[in-house]
Amino acid sequence: AGLSPFSPYYRTKLRGLYTTAKADAEAECNILRKALDKIAEIKSLLEERRIAAKIAGLYNDSEPPRKTMRRGVLMTLLQQSAMTLPLWIGKPPPLCGAIPASGDYVARPGDKVAARVKAVDGDEQWILAEVVSYSHATNKYEVDDIDEEGKERHTLSRRRVIPLPQWKANPETDPEALFQKEQLVLALYPQTTCFYRALIHAPPQRPQDDYSVLFEDTSYADGYSPPLNVAQRYVVACKEPKKM
Repeated sequence: AGLSPFSPYYRTKLRGLYTTAKADAEAECNILRKALDKIAEIKSLLEERRIAAKIAGLYNDSEPPRKTMRRGVLMTLLQQSAMTLPLWIGKPPPLCGAIPASGDYVARPGDKVAARVKAVDGDEQWILAEVVSYSHATNKYEVDDIDEEGKERHTLSRRRVIPLPQWKANPETDPEALFQKEQLVLALYPQTTCFYRALIHAPPQRPQDDYSVLFEDTSYADGYSPPLNVAQRYVVACKEPKKM
């Protein structure tokens, strides 16, 4: 008679195959993560060079003035940045999805952040900005408004700067790393470079999905806009209290 498929021999063989497959998958995961780290390193070096060239351009009067990027081009670039944000595999670290940066984290030159600045009319608003530098002596950032029409540089304390997520969280494996329904957030309003207060209407269901959010809007009877989609890249925690 042949061996039963439940015999110790087959169980041991199956366990061995599972162990080998798991080890192979973990090795592949490590290789992919190293490749992603290397890509991030290259992107960081390119950003540093670009920032250095930008700073040099600011102090070089002989060069012609920089052309303002067309609005449509900027919006396309922001959309691409959201789509190409890498998906984290494994236990989510800080700056993955809704997980905030650690308390001592300092954003690097070229990093995109939400920055609270004073507008021309004196009101304060949260804008999408790019880090130029950070001074450990003053604990202040220098950031540029991402919308080049502003061409403004702001010096801001750390509490006025929120680093954006650097990885997407996977809703299928790590739903706890995402903002949950009715949570208060700051979200980038579609086709603008400003963050506004919003409630999560629905978190993403799949890795490629966006959040569905309800922006605070007094022109609607219930005080909120209809649901709008905003990518994980552009949704951060709101530290201000919810309006009653």
